[in-house]
Amino acid sequence: MRHGDKINNLGRKKAHRVALLQNLASQLITHKRIVTTLAKAKALRAYVEPLITKTKKNESATQISHNHRLVFAELQDKAAVKELFTVVGPKIASRPGGYTRILKLGIRPGDNAEKAMIELVDFNEIYGKGIEKATEPAKKTRRSRAPKKAEEATAAPEATSTEEKAAE
Repeated sequence: MRHGDKINNLGRKKAHRVALLQNLASQLITHKRIVTTLAKAKALRAYVEPLITKTKKNESATQISHNHRLVFAELQDKAAVKELFTVVGPKIASRPGGYTRILKLGIRPGDNAEKAMIELVDFNEIYGKGIEKATEPAKKTRRSRAPKKAEEATAAPEATSTEEKAAE
């Protein structure tokens, strides 16, 4: 039984699976989009998004070098790590998450496997918001809505005028 086993093994042993995900992640970072099977794309999304998040957390020089080491330990590719921290990191700095997009492409004729394209969201100019809006910081949302200022302004004078009439 596989209770609580949520990882997709992709029909491979651990070492082979890790090597596969390292290579796919390096190619995704380098080329900004790749075509693979849907199962591999979903596994790659879970692998690469925490690595991209590490590029955003750059408070001090020691933190930067530490994050470089952590990402390099996962990817084992200097060119991909450099691309990630110099090109990808600054462009996704304002995005609160969801750095990749998976688009289904249909089936592969040879073995009927579902194909998918996985891409970095901010590097697609067709679907993206554009360069101007990408540089703006993301707005924080609240769960509960605060009353509008106009309603407060109209409600406050009425309350004070009725209180004044009662006092007279």
